[in-house]
Amino acid sequence: MRRPPPIRTNSSNRFAHNTMRVRLPAIIDEVLTLNSDYEASIQARLSKLRDEIAGGALIPPLPSCAPDHDEWQRAIDKQREATQSQPGWQDAEWFFAETYAYRWILEAARWGETGRDPFAPKKRAELNGDALWRLVERALQPSDSLADALSRGLALDLWANRIDLSYAASQQHGTATSADDLLVDDRGAVIAQLLDEPAGEIALVADNAGSELALDLALVDLLLRRAGARAHICLKAAPTFVSDATIHDVWLMLAEMERRSLESAALANRLRAAWSAERLRFLPHPFWNSSLFMWELPASLHDALNKAQLVIIKGDANYRRAVGDCLWDAHSPFAEALGYLDAPALCLRTLKSDPLVGLPGQIKTQTLDASDPEWRVNGKRGLIQFKAR
Repeated sequence: MRRPPPIRTNSSNRFAHNTMRVRLPAIIDEVLTLNSDYEASIQARLSKLRDEIAGGALIPPLPSCAPDHDEWQRAIDKQREATQSQPGWQDAEWFFAETYAYRWILEAARWGETGRDPFAPKKRAELNGDALWRLVERALQPSDSLADALSRGLALDLWANRIDLSYAASQQHGTATSADDLLVDDRGAVIAQLLDEPAGEIALVADNAGSELALDLALVDLLLRRAGARAHICLKAAPTFVSDATIHDVWLMLAEMERRSLESAALANRLRAAWSAERLRFLPHPFWNSSLFMWELPASLHDALNKAQLVIIKGDANYRRAVGDCLWDAHSPFAEALGYLDAPALCLRTLKSDPLVGLPGQIKTQTLDASDPEWRVNGKRGLIQFKAR
């Protein structure tokens, strides 16, 4: 299936342009505020990066000593070859520019030397709040059947994707929903396939830490109830996009679950037991921090995902990575956009950017545009989209 041209960070796309010009500099300001004990050299490096992104400066290479210098240099070279010019923060492909900006935040904050997550204060505040644990309590309520539990678990996990610490417009919607918020609901099809087949390996490509990670873990716990079921969770190898989940966030979450309530402690104990028995694996990989798309998966990841009974792809950035960061016709077939993936796939995503495929024909984008001009980007609407084998 031929993909449209990629979204760029210049004025051709208002949301992408605003992200680079306003949102990302504000995120760097917040990093500085929440890490006020950073030494002066780190503060100066972050301030310089903020000003360069806001001002649309040319995109610099990483220091030659950076362990991932060559990978990112290939990405920069690809940008240069596409336009025959040096890419700038406000004139480059958006997916590249955004992922690379977060890599530069880590470089400026000296994460590689210190291991200190610049976004940890925001993550910690959510983990310590009550709202997350009310969601977990809802997820752990008893159900009449596994099918009912999965249906509720998928919905809760979807709407937890609104709690994105990099994007206040999405967070403000919380997890309360209206009837028309869910634009595509393929829960029936995916649950039927799962329960009709022998249990196999489930792959979950994680997005945010905090509320969403907690609901990811609750969903995986449900999926592991079936005899012979296994699961692995794909995680970021380094902090990015403010709230994206790393292996460190998983262990923090399990530890917090163990002390919060009897029910959440039991969940954590089941997950730790599954991990000890190698029925559950946590797999960080630098691919998920890169500017590459899922049709560019390295061989090891490609093989692991394509052998899965189901690949669950979480969140908006992973959706862009899966279908392409493009202005699709919203009614383009979802299965065709993911045609490179042999395994069945399920996307759980609240809309925080323009790319969209698989919208049912009876839902008219013009109607949504008229009622809510920001519907593609404000995190209110959600998708549960399934591609069968």
